[in-house]
Amino acid sequence: MRKLKTTEMNRLTIDEFKTAPKIPVVIVLDNIRSQNNVGSIFRTADAFRLESICLCGITATPPHREINKTALGSTDSVSWKYFTDTTIALESLHKEGYIILGVEQTNTSIPLNLFQPQKEKKYALIFGNEVNGLDEALIPLLDDCIEIPQYGTKHSLNISVAAGIVIWDFLLNLKTFSKEMQL
Repeated sequence: MRKLKTTEMNRLTIDEFKTAPKIPVVIVLDNIRSQNNVGSIFRTADAFRLESICLCGITATPPHREINKTALGSTDSVSWKYFTDTTIALESLHKEGYIILGVEQTNTSIPLNLFQPQKEKKYALIFGNEVNGLDEALIPLLDDCIEIPQYGTKHSLNISVAAGIVIWDFLLNLKTFSKEMQL
């Protein structure tokens, strides 16, 4: 066993990434305080070739030194838009045919391991503020909520960790591993 060299990893160039097929998932960040979390989510979106990211409210936007620390250049490859109000982003995504899923603990949220995304659908996954979660006013705008089952004393995860778990689960369930996706 040996580590692969960078030249052996078949990485896409930024131009190749922009024209390559994408997983039909958009990430919506609602009032995220930490620029490091934003950068980490950009990096995850690049790694799994997601469509785009919507940055909303107080969420910082590139270029930003703190975002760049964790994004490692992925702000150049992943498409993103800024919305002053998350409601506007959700309404726009609904009009484009996305199913809007909050990642939040609600009285009707579906455990992630029981949620089955459908291949022919497009999804927007919305992640809320690190302290308060999703804004209560957004809940009626969601098609559903999913949550990551947790069994310890803390019933929350860092947003970038939660995003990685949810995105990976979507990839597994959508079975997007194909030569075309080069995954």
